[in-house]
Amino acid sequence: MIKQLPSIADIALTGEKELFVIHDRNVAWVTQEVCKYLPVKGCFSIDTSEDLKTMDTVLALERQLMEADASRGAMLLAIGGGITTDMVGFTAAIYKRGIRYANLPTTLLSQVDAAIGGKTGVNLDGYKNMLGAFHMPEFTFLCPAVLETLPKRELLCGLAEMLKTFLLADGDAYFDTVSLFSADSATKTPDFVRLLNRAAQIKAEIVERDPKEHGERAKLNLGHTFGHAIEHQARLHGDDIAHGEAVAIGIILAAQLGESLGISEKGLSQTLEEDFANIGLPTECPYPLESLKEAMAKDKKAQGGGKVNFVLPVRPGEVVFHQMNPYDLHFDTK
Repeated sequence: MIKQLPSIADIALTGEKELFVIHDRNVAWVTQEVCKYLPVKGCFSIDTSEDLKTMDTVLALERQLMEADASRGAMLLAIGGGITTDMVGFTAAIYKRGIRYANLPTTLLSQVDAAIGGKTGVNLDGYKNMLGAFHMPEFTFLCPAVLETLPKRELLCGLAEMLKTFLLADGDAYFDTVSLFSADSATKTPDFVRLLNRAAQIKAEIVERDPKEHGERAKLNLGHTFGHAIEHQARLHGDDIAHGEAVAIGIILAAQLGESLGISEKGLSQTLEEDFANIGLPTECPYPLESLKEAMAKDKKAQGGGKVNFVLPVRPGEVVFHQMNPYDLHFDTK
């Protein structure tokens, strides 16, 4: 369930008897504000990065909960970005066979995507989210005010996920977002809040219809099969490529693949490239297609026989699934 927060003081967990807050150390100021109004029994901080998104971090949190005598009736509140909400959700999923949790996401990416829908997990040996569980949060609280201090790069990473959501379900909102973010003050406008809420609503509705990704929910993977492979290559080479940036590039590659197969509208990839570049998102893959294939074949969503269910954009607002073996990919990445 998504709840809008006019202010952090309105957070609706005041009746909890065992409330534990787990937050990204970088957003301690949000945590301090929240804790003024809540009966917090314990507050744990974590450092977040893809390299630290591991079982070791989760197990450390499990031990802290045990030492604090957290019972099966405990509630966890995750405060931070998508890495934080993923790890706290997974911690909740496996502690004493499952306890409740809620999310207060502090990045645009997590508010429109990562903190909604109950996908929790950690990385394994450099591969994204290979360990995890579906475990739905009690609430995800959206507070646009906390986004005002986001660095531009983090804002753009979230914007990539917003555009992804609109590309698969709302073409008009896609074009509205591209137009809005050509202005520097976009996040301070009512239109931004409307579009943020629209993106969150679309994801929540898809998740409600398909909570464990047996069908429609897989559309939300648009750009992610290529994106995760790009992130894997970046870690191997020591390159600095954020998740949202990899997704943006992955969407372009998905459109290029779609055009090569006659599925995507002709010229779609060029249109997306121009739109993304205009608002500051990367569009060119820094690695050859051949180097991405092994990681895509090992993607957690790979099917039997080595096939991967690629999500390909037809036009803004419409996508289709196309199964193929990543090693059979041959198309011009420009």
